Amino acid sequence: MPRVRVHQHVNPLAPYFRFTPKPIELKEIFADANYPLFLDIGCARGRFILKMAEIEKQQNFLGVEIREPLVAEANRLGKDAGLSNLHYEFCNAMMALDKLLEKIPEGVLQTVTIQFPDPWFKKKHAKRRMVNAELVETIVRHLAGNGRIFVQTDIEFLTEEMFDLFRENKDLREILIKENPFPVKTEREKAVVEKDLPVFRKMFGKVEK
Repeated sequence: MPRVRVHQHVNPLAPYFRFTPKPIELKEIFADANYPLFLDIGCARGRFILKMAEIEKQQNFLGVEIREPLVAEANRLGKDAGLSNLHYEFCNAMMALDKLLEKIPEGVLQTVTIQFPDPWFKKKHAKRRMVNAELVETIVRHLAGNGRIFVQTDIEFLTEEMFDLFRENKDLREILIKENPFPVKTEREKAVVEKDLPVFRKMFGKVEK
């Protein structure tokens, strides 16, 4: 079956995307709701966590994506692969991630990834960038103690703006990394690396209280 065709960018502030998602119930979407949860925000076609779910069988993987056709396609592929530890949700993470995650038990969300988010180059479109202070606060609030957040981009001007939002959160500490710590790379990362272009990465850990 051919890949679903969608616009590369969609405006998260458009009325269509201003909806409140139903909170997810882990026991309804995963075979074992007690496994640690890995959340990939802006997962696009979802191939990264599909491959991760094949490798890490005792971990649940949740992909969040704003382009609804990609979510339907990804869930179909996950079902075809027989992966009961993988699920995708249609959600505007910039506005509604907190609502989506509100029923996740404390301590379950162990890992969050944000990889190559849309940069929205024009200054007048900066408010459309997914990573903002509210999103960071939401992630940290739901993240387990000692949980990890991995962020990467190939857009240099976006690095400090994005990374500083995480650095400014008092409940996070920066973890030194040199390479992608995961055994799988996104399609975007592969393309950038093949062109011998730089990728800017940071890892943050939640300070356990």
